[in-house]
Amino acid sequence: MILPEPERQEPETTSTARRLSLLTEQAVRCAPACCGAAATITDSGPERRVTATHPDLAPLTSLQLAWGEGPIPSALEAGQPVDSEDLLTEDRWPGYRALALESGVRSCVTLPLCQSGIEVTVSLYSYRPGSLEHLVRGPVGILASQTTATLVRDRRYRAALAEVEQLETALRSRPVIDQASGIVMHVLACEAEDAFALLRTVSQRTNRKLVDVAEAVVRAKGRGLESELSALANPGG
Repeated sequence: MILPEPERQEPETTSTARRLSLLTEQAVRCAPACCGAAATITDSGPERRVTATHPDLAPLTSLQLAWGEGPIPSALEAGQPVDSEDLLTEDRWPGYRALALESGVRSCVTLPLCQSGIEVTVSLYSYRPGSLEHLVRGPVGILASQTTATLVRDRRYRAALAEVEQLETALRSRPVIDQASGIVMHVLACEAEDAFALLRTVSQRTNRKLVDVAEAVVRAKGRGLESELSALANPGG
């Protein structure tokens, strides 16, 4: 079985960061009225990764998640876009409002997406007042949906690679384990299930991989097997 080329096995965090960065860059190009964009993702655990097109937008986004206040938490809770036409008159998020205005942001909109356990948000920001919701329901929304679907495919692809690797490891290990079980059966006059159970017990007691224990038994070639197994079970004895 042949694994994909090494360059296709990019670390997940790097691949995800690049896709989010590309999403924000394309979102800004699709929305000339915006001064910048930010995107977030959560696919496992409580931590959410953030990327932004402008240095001031990254902390503005991260603090929303830390405080639980702002259009991003509100959009995630509602499951639909949250738009603020003018932060000068906004009364929903006082902490976020103050920080956004300090950064020069007057209006913003956040689109949340959730697919197969992956949560993605994309936010657009503008120096001018006015609704931006039509932008996330248009080309930016399509870009965000496509990016989320791609991230889901990436995760499934990596999970499939991990499963293939585990299967290949099991296939490579099986012959030596079977050989070791046969040696134990012959020397100790026991059944196959008992021989395998003995190897597994030694593996657990010595905190060694089953294949390593099996290789040690095969190296002994049945000579002095009882003492060999005893030594493996009590390496410090």
